[in-house]
Amino acid sequence: MPSFSRESLELLRSRIDLVEVLSPHVKLQKSGASYKALCPFHEEKSPSFVIQRGDSHYHCFGCGAHGDAIQFMMTHLRMSFLEAVETLAEKFHVQLLEETSPDRGPKGPSKTLLKDALEKACQFYQFSLLHTLEGHNALDYLYNRGIDLDFIRTFQIGLAPKQPMLFLKAMREYKITDAVLEEAGLFTANKREFFSDRITIPIRDPLGAVIGFSARKFKTDTFGGKYINTPETPLFKKSKVLFGLSYSRKRIAKEKKALIVEGQIDALRLIYSGFNWTVAGQGTAFGEEHAKELIQLGVHQVFLALDGDTAGQEAAVKIGHIFQKDGIDVLVVPLPEKCDPDLTLQEKGPDEWQKLLDSSLDYLTFLVGHLSKSINVQSPAGKNELVQIIAKRIREWDHPLMVHESLRKLARLTQTPESILTTSETSAPQIFIKKQASVTFTEIDPDRILEADLLRWLILMGPSLPQLVQIAEGNLKPEHFRHPAGRGLYEKYIANVKEGKPSDLLSLAIDLEQADQQIFMAEVLQKKVNREKAYDCFIETVQKILERHWMQQREEIKVKIYSGKCTEEEVLDLARQFDLIKKERPQVVVKKDDGT
Repeated sequence: MPSFSRESLELLRSRIDLVEVLSPHVKLQKSGASYKALCPFHEEKSPSFVIQRGDSHYHCFGCGAHGDAIQFMMTHLRMSFLEAVETLAEKFHVQLLEETSPDRGPKGPSKTLLKDALEKACQFYQFSLLHTLEGHNALDYLYNRGIDLDFIRTFQIGLAPKQPMLFLKAMREYKITDAVLEEAGLFTANKREFFSDRITIPIRDPLGAVIGFSARKFKTDTFGGKYINTPETPLFKKSKVLFGLSYSRKRIAKEKKALIVEGQIDALRLIYSGFNWTVAGQGTAFGEEHAKELIQLGVHQVFLALDGDTAGQEAAVKIGHIFQKDGIDVLVVPLPEKCDPDLTLQEKGPDEWQKLLDSSLDYLTFLVGHLSKSINVQSPAGKNELVQIIAKRIREWDHPLMVHESLRKLARLTQTPESILTTSETSAPQIFIKKQASVTFTEIDPDRILEADLLRWLILMGPSLPQLVQIAEGNLKPEHFRHPAGRGLYEKYIANVKEGKPSDLLSLAIDLEQADQQIFMAEVLQKKVNREKAYDCFIETVQKILERHWMQQREEIKVKIYSGKCTEEEVLDLARQFDLIKKERPQVVVKKDDGT
């Protein structure tokens, strides 16, 4: 996480209007000096979710949910801490200044300037499509593809005109510099308009800001491939961007399911037709980074509606494996060959599309059927090959129970004795350690992970469950932490609570003066928490830290005894200490309401 200056974070905190942040997502009703609403975090019939006028926190008297604007965006909108801070800064017009560092090179235009340029370009492109002679030719092409004017306006489809000076003149009027245009991917290095003579489709971030474009040629003499996309920029990373997520994010997060298609028009057509839980990969094969975006939204089920040709089926095999590996249920929509969602919706309508969804095949059934087309399963050797290929793939998945049940299902689908497949499973449980992709090789540090887990529960759930703070204070001391950044973050949080200072996420970030603490906090807040398991998981984590410290004390005494530097009397004293500590295995102390 960038180390933002205290001044810019303070300015952001002073400008945040919590009611304005929550209003698009929660139906707030004014009630005297407060606002009330049905809580978005649990089912209820009478409003218990309250914001006091002028306060920077919300509180639910039903489920205990409590937090600030950042907490809401992380919990309800499934944003990361950094995404929430940057989104709020953009909304309330605060420029986040990073702490200067001598080893950092020169910085380019800010993300705010880039987004502004892209939004202005989007407006210009749509004007060019709707109100110029050149645009009318592009409109004819779109109309012939079944794309009407309402569809065009809904998704701000446009045209980058062939005459580059028109675009440049418009950007000059907005006082947008060439450096910003180039950094945003609108200009090439030699000052040529990047999308010239193409129909443009805006690519948006999860909150709806334009971060790039996908552009399609509609004339055979236009230079280049059928589609081109914005090059990699500070805003646009094609391996991570899910096209259509800004329109579908809310429903995906609510219903825990997502529909994945190949093309942008496929995605927009489905969203326009009411299937606003649809996304598409962006300019590259759908990969693990794309899947991660959906998994972080909490999806439990994924539908794959890829083209019915061989390439589409192969893509379904690969994408399905990525999700199944992570324990996500995958269903494959049976599209006929030479058919895609866009064509199906145009020819048959939403009702027929829903019937296709209802007839989707589970991933294993699809995989067996797909591979059987190229393997002669009538011969013993062919059947053995098919079963071994799929079984090997299943054993690569990360969840042992899912592996076991999937092998059993494979046995039923292929009429193979179950014992042959299940006895091949390893008897010892496999341990899967996932690493974040990194430029450098990093060691897994279990101590850092454990302390991050503790702080995550404490910081995210402490305001809603004050007993967690009491348990932490009653059991943990600074010396229980092995990492200075973790210790500093813990001490800062506990001190704020004791002194009655704000302990919300933004206030905490402002108080962290050291860059390593800010980086550690970003690590802490990368993962989400399960509110229902907060208390039990917190107790378990505290217990692990206590036992770790207990073991460390014993090991330190043993090292001293075996060092050969102690007298006989000192050795005996150390041995007595060791026995005493050994007998006093720590247990988490939880005070009852009566103080006992």
